[in-house]
Amino acid sequence: MMQQVKLAVAKQRSFFNTQNTKDIEFRISQLKTLKKAILVYEDRLYDALWKDLHKSKFEAYATEIGLVLAEIGVHIRHLRKWAKPKRVFTNQMIHFWSTSRIYKEPYGLVLVIAPWNYPFQLLINPLVGAISAGNCVALKASEYTPETAAVMASMIREFFPPEYISIFGGGREANQALLSQEWDYIFFTGSPVIGKVVMEAAAKNLTPVSLELGGKSPCIVDQDANLKIAAGRIVWGKFINAGQTCIAPDYLFVHQSVKKELLDLMKRKIVDYFGENPKESPDYVRIATIPKTERLALFLKGSHVVAGGQIDLDARYIAPTIIDAVKPDDPIMQEEIFGPILPVMEFSELSEVVNYVNNHPKPLAFYYFSDNKANQEEILKSTSSGGGCINEVLMHIANDRLPFGGVGNSGIGHYHGKYSFDVFSHERSIMKKSTFFDIPIRYAPYNNKIRMVKMLMK
Repeated sequence: MMQQVKLAVAKQRSFFNTQNTKDIEFRISQLKTLKKAILVYEDRLYDALWKDLHKSKFEAYATEIGLVLAEIGVHIRHLRKWAKPKRVFTNQMIHFWSTSRIYKEPYGLVLVIAPWNYPFQLLINPLVGAISAGNCVALKASEYTPETAAVMASMIREFFPPEYISIFGGGREANQALLSQEWDYIFFTGSPVIGKVVMEAAAKNLTPVSLELGGKSPCIVDQDANLKIAAGRIVWGKFINAGQTCIAPDYLFVHQSVKKELLDLMKRKIVDYFGENPKESPDYVRIATIPKTERLALFLKGSHVVAGGQIDLDARYIAPTIIDAVKPDDPIMQEEIFGPILPVMEFSELSEVVNYVNNHPKPLAFYYFSDNKANQEEILKSTSSGGGCINEVLMHIANDRLPFGGVGNSGIGHYHGKYSFDVFSHERSIMKKSTFFDIPIRYAPYNNKIRMVKMLMK
């Protein structure tokens, strides 16, 4: 495996040095090729996502294929504008007869490592930005969704030469081989634990990274919230993809005066969305692997289940589950859940929520339901997160004009839309100066020139 990876990297380095990928028309043509490839393989992707995750065609398109196609469209429309050198102000008192510009240039060889929860979107969406910025790319698909990984490998190999875009499967051995190489940029999506491994490997070569991680994203419902709307949106956002979403509401903080009403509404919404037996629903996703199902099942031992709770390990099924009477020191509150289990805690004063959130690692997302604008502004001012929503969940990810990424423990760097182009581009600062005239003040001997320098540099 190591030799295979080394050879692939050497070929990509050689191809990048031809300068072909820097041509704007080449980049646009490759984005169009990627769009064509996805459309050709669309039905095979639906089948693979169903086999791996029991993902319906609607959910597969809405959360994976459709998002990527929309991203490609944004880049095709705007790439020429994004790639133009940007002229910036130059102080002519100091830099007489000079111009200054920022040039966007590709890093070179980019490694993209994707997780299993959205195996297509989280591999191919970063690829769009890397192509747009003019890089060569090595893709690493997750071994936990083998059907989707196989289809993506066939798609990439049919439509792109490996010296431009290569794709790898496999598990730990493949990851170690890839991370041992010298890349110009690494883009990783996954857990904070593995993110630290990636960052450590990157540090050996001083390679810049983007780490799209996760964490325990809070969802807060205040006493003045529209409970019917909140219930529907929280149930949708928590249980889409069976909770295997990095920005899913990880736990619910609800005002004690409205808790019972909210939970009753949420229980009804689960039935509305997935029926009396969600296991029979064609719209309810499965957990990726049996070991991951077993891990989630442990959280339910001794818990006060108020909705769901049914488990079928062999089918990788856990029902949409709500557990109440949760305490901050319970095991389920010590790590990201990443599954269809929603723990509920209550509060009486908003300051309790702020204190709790601020005494834990910064989350990837933050959700607050309230119609009180003063409270909305106060809670945003008093907390920190990668992103989030007011009176909504998840949907900030679907606006390509918003940067998506974490902060602190939940990640480094952001992407989507122009931010994807930017994250895979180096900003090269260039000053051009005339040789027609040269001001001698900067040259020694300095004598009494300091007064003139102070004046110029004010």
